[in-house]
Amino acid sequence: MIASTPPADHTPHPRTPRTPERLGIGEGELCARTVYEFLADGRPVQLSTSWEPYDLSGWTVVVLPEGGPHAGADVVNRMAQIGVTVSHAVEQPEPRQATAEEASLLGIQKAGLVTHIRRTYQSDRGRPVETADIVVPAALCEIVYEILISRGR
Repeated sequence: MIASTPPADHTPHPRTPRTPERLGIGEGELCARTVYEFLADGRPVQLSTSWEPYDLSGWTVVVLPEGGPHAGADVVNRMAQIGVTVSHAVEQPEPRQATAEEASLLGIQKAGLVTHIRRTYQSDRGRPVETADIVVPAALCEIVYEILISRGR
């Protein structure tokens, strides 16, 4: 799968109505937003929009996930570069109908079924460091989770 993104944008963005709650930030605070379109065999198969609290990564070398010296690094490794340890992520998948924009971008029927995943990465201090809305067409793929189990001694 290949990620395709629009040109980098240094401007902080407003967020969706639930983003402040998911990131634990105030109503007027800005976020750094990144929009992805993932392709397989040249076709869009996944959409993702992520937000990071601008007071955390804004004006650092990791503010642009696809730009700068750490371009392409995942959230865990990018945050480590600014001294933040990511301890875990929570994903909440739910089925729903695609919005008109999502259907158009994914090349599926209007209101086609998708799986919407709300993912939030948390630091070891309990602070949300990134949240994302991930949308995959239900007819094009299946979502499988592998969960590693470690036994305490």
